[in-house]
Amino acid sequence: MQKPRLLLADDHAIVVEGLTRLLEPEFEVVGTVGDGRAMLEMAAGLKPDVIIADVSMPLLSGIEAVRQLKRKDSRTKVIFLSMHSDVELGVEALRAGARGYVLKHCAAESLSRAIHEVLNGRVYVSPRLSVDVLAAVRQVAVSSDRPAMVLTQREREVLQLVAEGRTIRGIANILKIASRTVVFHKSNLMDKLGLRTTAELTRYAIQNGLLAAGEPAFSQPTPRLALAARA
Repeated sequence: MQKPRLLLADDHAIVVEGLTRLLEPEFEVVGTVGDGRAMLEMAAGLKPDVIIADVSMPLLSGIEAVRQLKRKDSRTKVIFLSMHSDVELGVEALRAGARGYVLKHCAAESLSRAIHEVLNGRVYVSPRLSVDVLAAVRQVAVSSDRPAMVLTQREREVLQLVAEGRTIRGIANILKIASRTVVFHKSNLMDKLGLRTTAELTRYAIQNGLLAAGEPAFSQPTPRLALAARA
């Protein structure tokens, strides 16, 4: 019988190597990538059964990558493997379209089970978070008046790249848009979020799960994103 096909997305080579060794006896690892944009490209080409993705990746966060993946009606299942144990991040991951959320320190014991669960049409969340995360997801689903800070897809992309310390020109090259358009989106972000400086945008990004605090994402200490944002 053919093994389920996996794509691994994490910007830490040592994590990818460890996951490959952990999973290959039972699954087929068809590819590995180190950022969210590469994840989208490789998923389109390889069409894996399951993607195991980090929440915090360069260029495009795991959560934003999943939002974009799901808009294309992809049937690929996604499990987030994360070091972040806060409930809000787990909720946002599931709302974005993921079917699993596994804490990294539980991967050795839980990841194989999580993969089988999502392949069978179920949702898997690490036991430490499962009750609170699933209850919060249900509450959001039935609430019609939940306040939300609505950021567009492009604004979320610009926010992450600004938080990574990239220049306006660098962001324009990555997103293939004009520099003045980047400035426009950055200004809109600051107005919507009530922030005044790039440092405040970076701090906001770190606090909300776009990037992993304390890691160098580009050439500076890194950050994370606005998860209340809806696509």
